[in-house]
Amino acid sequence: MKNLKFLSIIIVFAISSCVQKTINQTVTLYLDVSGQKNIETVGVRGQGKPLSWTEDLKLIEIKKDSIYKVTVNGNTGRLCTEIKFTINGNFEFQDQDNRKVYFDKSGTTIFKAKFNVR
Repeated sequence: MKNLKFLSIIIVFAISSCVQKTINQTVTLYLDVSGQKNIETVGVRGQGKPLSWTEDLKLIEIKKDSIYKVTVNGNTGRLCTEIKFTINGNFEFQDQDNRKVYFDKSGTTIFKAKFNVR
């Protein structure tokens, strides 16, 4: 019986200590697509809502044939997320690692990238 009580206390402690503090993050992604041809759509895919690995989140053109942008908001306990940009549904960095976006502690993160360039 003592072992059962002790095990119960350990389980309760483990569960309560695993709760991560979440923070509201606003992430703005800028993508430079200059030099790319025949652009119809520009998107981003990734880990964690509102992103998905199966469907593009569309970026909006802010400078003709050059710069695209999207801003997303959400609560997260993570320090970073992983993404890949797409043009016309085709991923950058085929068969390579994803990009990592590290969240700013302030809750506002700006990430600038050039398509298929690290």
